Amino acid sequence: MSNIILSADSTCDLSEELKKRYNVNCQPLHVHLGNKLYRDGVDITPDMIYETFDKEKILPKTSAPNPQEYIDYFKQWTDEGYDVIHISLGSGLSSSHQNAKLAAEELGNVYVIDSGNLSTGMGLLVIEAAERIAKGVPASQIYEEVVALKSKVHASFVIDSLTYLREGGRCSALTAFSANLLNIKPSITVDNTDGNMTVGKKYRGSLERVLKRYVKDQLKDRTDLKLDRVFITHSGTSQEIIDTVQQVVEELVDFKEILITRAGCTISSHCGPNTLGVLFMTE
Repeated sequence: MSNIILSADSTCDLSEELKKRYNVNCQPLHVHLGNKLYRDGVDITPDMIYETFDKEKILPKTSAPNPQEYIDYFKQWTDEGYDVIHISLGSGLSSSHQNAKLAAEELGNVYVIDSGNLSTGMGLLVIEAAERIAKGVPASQIYEEVVALKSKVHASFVIDSLTYLREGGRCSALTAFSANLLNIKPSITVDNTDGNMTVGKKYRGSLERVLKRYVKDQLKDRTDLKLDRVFITHSGTSQEIIDTVQQVVEELVDFKEILITRAGCTISSHCGPNTLGVLFMTE
């Protein structure tokens, strides 16, 4: 049995099956909805957020665990003599990385990696760490190697509607109205140095047609792809849409594994339903 515990913020958006496969422990972020405080992925789901928005037109706010919460979380393993590898949400998006680092400095034997990413962009790095743990690589070396892989992660999403971004104050009412009226669906690209997001190509048309073009733009004619796996991650959409995207991916690239996951509360509360991305690594 390894003496290294693998951990990540809940924003890594790995499915329960993948968490079990790779022995990943998750620290939930906080979700404030109405007058209640929830734990991301534990006692609140994206569908609960959508239902509340439909009924009450309010969206949640998310926040990081404080340093003491991280101390209590890591301590269950460090007290038993384990090293901990923890992969955090990108430092440009949340104080979770800084708070986890403060906890690590207090405890020792905790290696906190700033993923520079979110969702399964984080998840890709979590799996890279898991594979090294399985091979018996020391924690300090895993830390160095996974940090070096950050720039190899490519994460982006297409947003179906700007309604949630508008309501959350992340774009103007006029911009959202114009985009929805003209059926414009922007792609959002993650900066893999800190996790901040920028607007990429703007597509126009039905969601199915847009996603086909988006997947081709991401994957077609690339010769630098790491073929181990690709994630198709969505915030809640139809099986037909998922099948369509998977078919396009399969036609373009022979990945060893296509992993389909549903995004958790953080992505979903910002982007709303029918957001979908393909996330992968390059060599």
